[in-house]
Amino acid sequence: MFVSTTRQVEPDGQISRKRATKASFFRYDISVPPQHEVGEVDWPRGKPDPQRDFLTTDFTRFTDGGGFTSNLAKALRTHPKGHREVVVFVHGFNNNFAEGLYRLAQLSNDMDLQNPTVHYSWLSAGNPLGYAYDRDSALFARDGLENLLHMVRDAGADQILLVGHSMGAFLTVETLRQMSISDNAEMRRLISGVILISPDIDVDLFRQQATRIEPLPQPFVIFTSKKDRALRLAARLSGRHERLGNVQDITELADLKVTLFDVTQFSNSVTGHFNAATSPALLKILKRMHNLDAAFRNDQAGRTGLIPGTILTVQKATQIILSPASALSQ
Repeated sequence: MFVSTTRQVEPDGQISRKRATKASFFRYDISVPPQHEVGEVDWPRGKPDPQRDFLTTDFTRFTDGGGFTSNLAKALRTHPKGHREVVVFVHGFNNNFAEGLYRLAQLSNDMDLQNPTVHYSWLSAGNPLGYAYDRDSALFARDGLENLLHMVRDAGADQILLVGHSMGAFLTVETLRQMSISDNAEMRRLISGVILISPDIDVDLFRQQATRIEPLPQPFVIFTSKKDRALRLAARLSGRHERLGNVQDITELADLKVTLFDVTQFSNSVTGHFNAATSPALLKILKRMHNLDAAFRNDQAGRTGLIPGTILTVQKATQIILSPASALSQ
C-alpha cells in the first residue's frame, strides 16, 4: 500500500503528532494472517505472530514525491491500460497513523482489491477529546489531498475511487469542492466514484458543497445509520440534531444525485460508526459498487437483483434500506 501523510515525520522516521506543511510518502507491505476473519483488524497481542496478526513486513520512505509517483506508476503498469484504477482512502476522526494504515490493509484484503491502494493520512490527534483539533486538521489537509490526487494521475491512473470515513469524508468533499472552484475539469473526470462511510458533515453544509461540485462524480454513495452513536455525539457538539451519516429523511437530499445505503440494521458494534468496513455482508456490497453506476442509469425495474433491500427514490436521490437477511441472500 502507498501512503501520503501530512503528519510530521521525525529524522528517525517516527510519525509525530505535529502537522507538516510538506507531505511525506511511503510504501508499506502488510501481511494478513491466514486465519483472518472478514471485517476484523488483527492487532498484535503480545509478541507479534504472522499466523495471527497483521504485520508490517517492509516499508520504503521516498525522499520526495517523484519517487512515490514512479513507484506507483510501476505498480499500475502491471495492469492493462484502461483498468488502472487507484483507491484513495481517507481515514476519520480519532485515528492514529497505524489505525488508518491497517484499516486500509483490512479493506484491501477483504474486498480483494487488485489495483494499488493509497492511504491519505492527515493529522488526527488520535484522542476522543480532540474533535475541534481534528476538524481544523482536516481543513489543513485539503491541499495535501488535492496534490496527492494530481500525483496519482501523473503516475498513470485511469480512474480514482475516493473513499472517505467519518471526518475524512468531510475532508474528501471539501477537496472535491476546492477542485471544482479551481475548475480542474481534467482531475474531476478521473474520479470514477465517491464512497462516504458514516460522513461527519452537517447536512446543510453538504448540500452547499455538492451544489458547488455539481455534477457529482458517479456513483456517489453515502453509507448511513440511524444507530451511529459517534455521529449523534458529533451532532450534539455542533448544536444540530443530525449529521449526513445519520440523516433521517431522504427528502433533505432530494435534489442531489446521491445513493444512500441505510445500514442501520447492521449496527452491532459499540458505536455503529464503521459498519461498511466491519460487516462481511456489507463488504460484499462494497465490492460491487461499480455495478451501481450502470444500474442507476436504468429504470427501477432494472435494479432488481443487483441491489438487496428496499429502494426509495425521491427526485434525484435514491435510498436503499438494507437488512442482513436481504444482503446475505444476494
